[in-house]
Amino acid sequence: MGLERHIHFPGDITPTWEAIHGALPRVGESPVLRMIDGLPAFPDEIPNTGWKELRIATSAGMVTIRRRPGMLSCVVWGNADPALDVAWSKVVWACAEAGNGMIETPAGSISADQFRQVAQLFSE
Repeated sequence: MGLERHIHFPGDITPTWEAIHGALPRVGESPVLRMIDGLPAFPDEIPNTGWKELRIATSAGMVTIRRRPGMLSCVVWGNADPALDVAWSKVVWACAEAGNGMIETPAGSISADQFRQVAQLFSE
C-alpha cells in the first residue's frame, strides 16, 4: 500500500520533468531518473512529453510521479521511513513549484510556498 499526494495545475498543464528536476536542488535533492513508464531509464534521460509515470531515486529512496491531465501524484510505499517522508515532501513541493500547482492536504489545497513552510523544507 502506498502513500500518495496529489498536485493540481491550472489549465490542465502539468510541468515537465526538466522543470521538476530543476526545482529539486533548491530543497537539497539531486534525484536520478530510474524508470519511465515502467521501463528502465538512463540517469540523464529526458522523458518524452507523453510520459505517464516516472520513478526517481532520491537521497532516501524511490518516489513515483504519476501524471494525469492537470494533475501529478507523488507516491511512496506506506512503510516509508522518516528520511523518505522528507524526500517525498521535497518531490511534492518541486512538482507544485515547477507548475504553479496546488497540493491537496487533509486541511485543503495549499500552494508550494505554504507546503514548504508546513513541511519545513528549507533551501541549501
